[in-house]
Amino acid sequence: MSKLLDSLTTELRRGTLTLAVLSQLRTPQYGYSLVQLLEKSGISIDQSTLYPLLRRIEKQELVSSSWDTSESRPRKYYVLSEYGLEILSQLEKEWMNISNELNTLLRRDEEDAVN
Repeated sequence: MSKLLDSLTTELRRGTLTLAVLSQLRTPQYGYSLVQLLEKSGISIDQSTLYPLLRRIEKQELVSSSWDTSESRPRKYYVLSEYGLEILSQLEKEWMNISNELNTLLRRDEEDAVN
């Protein structure tokens, strides 16, 4: 892939990663469990991307966090706040609208190319 394509792909993924992460935080997750859940769905995310994203959405009050120290290794769990649930619901609707609009545009381009 060219550097330009890499850059554009990264830009395209940036917003979708936030939606993907929020969608998985309806139940409490810690960083590594979140990476695994996302990867199971085909979405790869580096920890160097995930943790700053988690800190940002926590600062935006979309998620809350708590430490579990019952194991030998403490883990910080993240879960959607009530506000986060509302925002996720609105983002899901936005995503569906944008996806439908883009699919319509892309299909039209394909049809034009065939004709």
